[in-house]
Amino acid sequence: MTIKSVGRAYAALVAAGELKPDEDQARAVQALDRFAEALRDNGGFLGRLFGKKERRCGVYLWGGVGRGKSMLMDLAFDNIAVEPKRRTHFHAFMLEVHARLRDARRSEEGDPVIRVAEQIAEEVRFLAFDEMMVTNSADAMIMSRLFTALIDEGVAIVTTSNRPPGDLYKDGLNRELFLPFIDLIDRRMEVLPLNGPTDYRLDRMQGLDTWLVPNGPEATAMLSRAFFQMTDYPVEDRAKVPTEELDVGGGRTLHVPKSLKGVAVFSFKRLCGEARGAADYLAIARRFHTVIIVGIPVMGREMRNEAARFVTLIDALYEHRVKLLAAADAEPENLYPAGDGRFEFDRTVSRLEEMQSAGYLGEGHGLHED
Repeated sequence: MTIKSVGRAYAALVAAGELKPDEDQARAVQALDRFAEALRDNGGFLGRLFGKKERRCGVYLWGGVGRGKSMLMDLAFDNIAVEPKRRTHFHAFMLEVHARLRDARRSEEGDPVIRVAEQIAEEVRFLAFDEMMVTNSADAMIMSRLFTALIDEGVAIVTTSNRPPGDLYKDGLNRELFLPFIDLIDRRMEVLPLNGPTDYRLDRMQGLDTWLVPNGPEATAMLSRAFFQMTDYPVEDRAKVPTEELDVGGGRTLHVPKSLKGVAVFSFKRLCGEARGAADYLAIARRFHTVIIVGIPVMGREMRNEAARFVTLIDALYEHRVKLLAAADAEPENLYPAGDGRFEFDRTVSRLEEMQSAGYLGEGHGLHED
C-alpha cells in the first residue's frame, strides 16, 4: 500500500496546473514530510535529524496573505496518518483554552495551565493551527507554559501565521513575559517562510466586483460565490461554514457569522447599527485580510451615528489594507449625501474608491500609515 505524503499530494496539484512551482512551498512540503516521518517514528527520527537535545516537534509556516499557508496546512492534515488529530483556527482554540482554564481554576488542584495541557494531550496527538496571531495579553501570558507543556506531553504542532515568530505580539503589553514562547518556537519548531511570487488570494479575486449596487438577492448571491471562491470551501457545505466569536477587548466579543481562512462576512447592521467603536473595528482589521459587508444603506441625516461608525470602520480596514467586498444601495459618493459629519465622510468616499483599485488589492495585509 502506498503511504500518503504531503509531497505526493503537492506534486499532483502542481502537475494538474492548480499550483505554480514555488521554491518556498517546496521547502515547506519537504519539512512537513520530515515532520510526518518523525511522528511515525515516535520522535527518534527528529532527534537524529536535528541532533538536538530537545527534539523538534512542529512546523511554523509564515508569510503574506495568499502564499499557500492554509493550503499546505490542509495537505498536511489530510495526508499525515496520525490519530487523533485536530485542525482548528488558533483564535477558536485559545477561546476554548480559556474556558477550560476557568473550569480548572474552580477545582483549585495544581497549576490550571498544566492541567489543561494534559487534558488536550489526552485528546489529540497532532494539532494543526491556522493563523496564529496573538493580540491580547490574556493569551500572551499563558502561551509559553501551555505550549511547553503540550510539547512535553508529546503533542506535535503545525501552525500558520502572517508573521515571523519574532513579530508575534509585537509592542504588546508586558511583551517580555511572552518572549519565552518565541524562544520555544525557535527551539522546538522548524520555521519556514512562505513568500513566493504568486498571490493565490489575489488570483481568486480577479474578475470579482468589489462594490455591488444595489443590495438584493443578486448582489448577495455574487458575494456568496466570492466567499467560496476565495476560501476554496465547497459550496455544498455552505451550512457548515465556521462562525467565530471575535475578542474585541474589554471582555467583549463580536459574533462573526462566517469566518474562514482570514475572510469574514458581516452585515452593515451588525457592524454599524449597534453601539461599536474603534476597538471593535481594529480587532476586525487585525484579524481578517478580507471583509465582506452586505446591506449597506443610503444613510440620511437621522443615521449620523451609523455614518460615523462606518467612517471609523473604513479607516481601520484601510489602514490595515483589508480587502473589502460590499453590497450597497449606492456608490460610495452617494452613501451619505447630507448630515453631521458629511465633510469627514468625503475621506471615506475617497478611501472606498481606492480600495477598489488594483494597486490596493495587490498590497499585503497589515498596518499602513498614510
